Amino acid sequence: MEQIVAAVRGFDGAFVRVSEPGGDAPEAAWGDAFFYYAPDGRPPANAQPYGTVVTGDLPGDTASALAPAGRWRVNVQVDPATFRALTGEEPRALARPRDHTAADLVLPHPVYGPLGWIAVVNPDRTAGTVLRLLRVAHDAARARHARRHGTAGG
Repeated sequence: MEQIVAAVRGFDGAFVRVSEPGGDAPEAAWGDAFFYYAPDGRPPANAQPYGTVVTGDLPGDTASALAPAGRWRVNVQVDPATFRALTGEEPRALARPRDHTAADLVLPHPVYGPLGWIAVVNPDRTAGTVLRLLRVAHDAARARHARRHGTAGG
């Protein structure tokens, strides 16, 4: 997990928020990481993260069985074509049952799959793919930022 977080921190303009005790995140999210494009070094007020790392089950999101120690999941927002290439399905028409507890497989996110999110529990051999997807998602967030702010490169 630390390698993924460190890699994203190295992306130009990345802002990584890790929830901690005493912060504004609920206890269930302590230790989770949220990835944003924020060239000014401050978390954006009106943007969702393009990727996350979760370290435990959350209310309404238990399909990956992240409660045992050492289990965690990377989640990345991808474009529809990438989603289809990775999963073989359309995001808004998911029909195949999946074992979301399976480790090291690129799967539709158990909750946000219909919105174009993929998820990988404990990426190992898929770590390169996950990092590539996070880079693409970061670049897409930078492009959205540039459009919103009328800047050439974000």
